[in-house]
Amino acid sequence: MNICVLGGSGFVGTELVTRLVYAGHWVRVATRNPAHAERLRVLDTAELRAANVHDPRVLGQLFDGCEVVVNLVGILNERRRATFDTVHAALAAKVINAARGAGVRRVLHMSSLGAAADAPSRYLRSKAAAEAAVRAVPHPEQPHPAVTIFRPSVIFGAGDSLTNRFASLLRLSAGVLPLARARARFAPISVVDVVEAFMRALNRAPSAGASYELCGPEVLSLEQIVRLTARVAGLPCHIVRLPDALARLQGAVMGLLPGKPFSLDNYRSLTIDSVCRENGCAALGIAPRPLLAELPRYLGASLVSA
Repeated sequence: MNICVLGGSGFVGTELVTRLVYAGHWVRVATRNPAHAERLRVLDTAELRAANVHDPRVLGQLFDGCEVVVNLVGILNERRRATFDTVHAALAAKVINAARGAGVRRVLHMSSLGAAADAPSRYLRSKAAAEAAVRAVPHPEQPHPAVTIFRPSVIFGAGDSLTNRFASLLRLSAGVLPLARARARFAPISVVDVVEAFMRALNRAPSAGASYELCGPEVLSLEQIVRLTARVAGLPCHIVRLPDALARLQGAVMGLLPGKPFSLDNYRSLTIDSVCRENGCAALGIAPRPLLAELPRYLGASLVSA
């Protein structure tokens, strides 16, 4: 198939584009900066295009001749004009409209576990608004592409911003880590399993119109995730569990730092557990990998070479 991937140079996108190419598909990758997608240049049937995906006319050009569109674009914190509303909700509406105009048959959309109109954080509310946009009833004269939505818990793997970030923080702080919402619960899922879910949904007609919650096989607290990361990386780990008042202060202060390593909105997202109510992996025939089975394959090696 001819497939256009938005966000194809990111953490999940790089893995997905590689799998799509190896499966024999032709893949157009839209990226703001082609230099960030150098790993994809060696793939025979991957076409890199520098593009502003927020321009509806550009989206129409990108989707021309494509049967499938994959939207992986997302941010964890806002920066200047890159707000949750523009990057999640507004872009999703532009994507679905451009897909209709280009005659795209399928749209695979990345959302987030916990997305809801009444969620505590703007991040999660904007993810819900994006889902509503891609689900919106089209004009009768504009056939709607079949939409499949994926809602993963936190995703881990080589190059992630979860375990790698905790490992870096532990190294910088000699193992002392003030941790907000230490008891918040997650079901971490491997990037390999997330990509496998996209691949299987792509080839299964019943997945059209479906939503899949994607979780790993175990539920872990944030503190447990940090301790496992430290154990595998051979780092000291002394966690200071912050009460909520101090955690909010931490979010307010760190949200002012370059790169926003933590923010008030991140804190609000942590006030609800990221655990599946429905087993999307089982529905797709996937047996997800546990965190501890995968961490030594990338985390230890990256720290040794650092």
